[in-house]
Amino acid sequence: MSAVTSTTNTASPVRLEIATLWRLSWPMLVGQLATVGMGVADVAMTGHVSAEELAAVSLGTSVWHIVLVTVMGTMMALNTVVAHEIGAARHDKVPHSVRQALWKGLLVGLVGMLFANLCTLLFDNVGLEQHVADRASLFLHVISLGMPAFSCYRALYGYTTSINQTKPIMWIAIFGLVFNVFSNWLLVYGNWGFPMMGAVGCAVSTALGMWLMLGAMVLWVKYAPAYRLTYPFTHWEGPDWKSIGAMLRLGLPIGVTYFAEVSAFALISLLVARFGVVAISSHQIALNFASLVFMVPLSFSIGMMTRVGQAMGERNPERARFVGWVGVGVSVAFGALSAIGIALFRWQIAAAYTSDPAVQEACANLLLLAALFQLSDATQVATASAIRGYQVTRPPMVIQLVAFWGVSLPLGCILGLAPEWFPWTPGAPMSTTGFWIGLVIALTVAAVLLTWSFEKLARRRIREGAQAKAAAV
Repeated sequence: MSAVTSTTNTASPVRLEIATLWRLSWPMLVGQLATVGMGVADVAMTGHVSAEELAAVSLGTSVWHIVLVTVMGTMMALNTVVAHEIGAARHDKVPHSVRQALWKGLLVGLVGMLFANLCTLLFDNVGLEQHVADRASLFLHVISLGMPAFSCYRALYGYTTSINQTKPIMWIAIFGLVFNVFSNWLLVYGNWGFPMMGAVGCAVSTALGMWLMLGAMVLWVKYAPAYRLTYPFTHWEGPDWKSIGAMLRLGLPIGVTYFAEVSAFALISLLVARFGVVAISSHQIALNFASLVFMVPLSFSIGMMTRVGQAMGERNPERARFVGWVGVGVSVAFGALSAIGIALFRWQIAAAYTSDPAVQEACANLLLLAALFQLSDATQVATASAIRGYQVTRPPMVIQLVAFWGVSLPLGCILGLAPEWFPWTPGAPMSTTGFWIGLVIALTVAAVLLTWSFEKLARRRIREGAQAKAAAV
């Protein structure tokens, strides 16, 4: 009887933490899926205009996505800053941090906008048809106007997440998706008397949607009672470069990490293109599905970063370690389920995307490799976020740079391309499969190193906390 009671009491905090993490994370998951849906809508709706317009959107979106994700990572510093303040019950400090994060968002957004526009120079030097290059450039010029709104929106996203208010993110993302689809219908196809703008219509819709989402978030913060205690819009405050610099030091390593990951995937897509239509099609399908599944552990990891940050703000490193490992466990459990599901239904997944038998077969083989890296992918994103919850961002950056650029790309090139000058290569190029084997190994390396780093950091903070208490006594 005592053993049963002990087991129940031991399991209860775990179940409670899982329930809390789920309540915090599921609205973010819906929001992430809605955000992904905007990009899907842009490509799908433009594809019905012409092949040239679809190519322009696809090229522009590939560059835009890299810039967008990098800016998103850079803005994530506020998540852990506010979480620490909330955990420490320093609610009066939160408004200043939010206001300075908005200044930082404006700065980062303008830099991102400039970089996106400079990237259009690439389109004139990669052998594209001039018409497609011009349309892709115009797409980026127009859509980049939404970048300052996006970065400021991500500041408020981090604020609202860190005070445990995640449902606004879900509803605003759904609103953004509905607006994007409707405005695409008006501007891409020229309905209701609007000009038929094709790819540029998508850019206008997305940029305008970002400003509307920012406006919606500001209004939500202004009128929802949950924000009264930490309300940031009480008065005007100019930029405090010390605070902005501190948040940049926290956020830039996250942005670099995200850039390393998305740019590595983009480069792999370019390298795979040389193997023909079947190879690139199967690669894109498998990557698209794996990215969709990845939204689940990513949402859990953002919620977990908030939970770890709040525990450290409470000066409770033991609880920070506990909630961190529970979050990692939840992500890994989902990774195991998704691995089984992908492995069992890989042929059905491939058939849902394409009716071409050759592409289906190649895609099913890649999905088997995608199933293999589900556990490591879920582990690495969860442990990296747990570490960031401690306001430590550089070790995950270094580890993931090494994994993606030091392991995945070189190993993928060796296996996939089998260069003659390299002494240890397979007998023949393994094509796309070689690059995906590189991804499996790289993600496993990242998962192992990040898990070790998280446990080492958690134990060190517990030890430091105990020493501080002993010194105080």
